[in-house]
Amino acid sequence: MRAFIGGHEVVSDTDFVELALGTPVELWLGVEGESEMERAARMDAARDILADNPGLPDDVSRVAAEAIEAFAPELFNVIPLPQPARRGRQTRRSGVAA
Repeated sequence: MRAFIGGHEVVSDTDFVELALGTPVELWLGVEGESEMERAARMDAARDILADNPGLPDDVSRVAAEAIEAFAPELFNVIPLPQPARRGRQTRRSGVAA
């Protein structure tokens, strides 16, 4: 099965992320061995992108959730923790539970 995003064929996981977000993954994660100067330039570019697109973090979260749901749905199989029983509130004046 072939997948396309915006007319571009997705051939790897990295392609999927880059095409879905519109930026290379390395911009956000960095690369091994980058210099302090390269890191500063990358961070400046990331700040500019976020300033131009303040909704990007929400988009990233949505894309990640959709990818997990499509390719690893078992990660969403969680067991809810039991909620402790709530006690009635005591009113200060009467000392009676509300």
